[in-house]
Amino acid sequence: QVQFVESGGDLVQPGGSLTLSCVVSGYIFSAFGMTWYRQVPGKERELVASIDSTGYRKDYADSVKGRFTISRNNRMSTVTLQMNSLKPEDAAVYFCNRQPASSTWGQGTQVTVSS
Repeated sequence: QVQFVESGGDLVQPGGSLTLSCVVSGYIFSAFGMTWYRQVPGKERELVASIDSTGYRKDYADSVKGRFTISRNNRMSTVTLQMNSLKPEDAAVYFCNRQPASSTWGQGTQVTVSS
């Protein structure tokens, strides 16, 4: 069964950095693109960054361009989100999912940006 396990969230000061990881199981990882989303209470889930199955094509939300980098390791079935120059508005629960999204979601990982 499809499973996404996110980790790496933490409390960080504005301007700081974090690396989020997502371990995937239950399907052929290398056959699907992957997406990182984030959600804050009371708001819809927001697409942050996506990467195609090969790792060559990457797309980012305007709000994170130049600060976040998505990557993947098809051997390890993992997708990573490197986040730099974090802002308070980046605080959210971050989730990963495949493209197109599975109905199964992980528990997410909490990112808090505060001084």
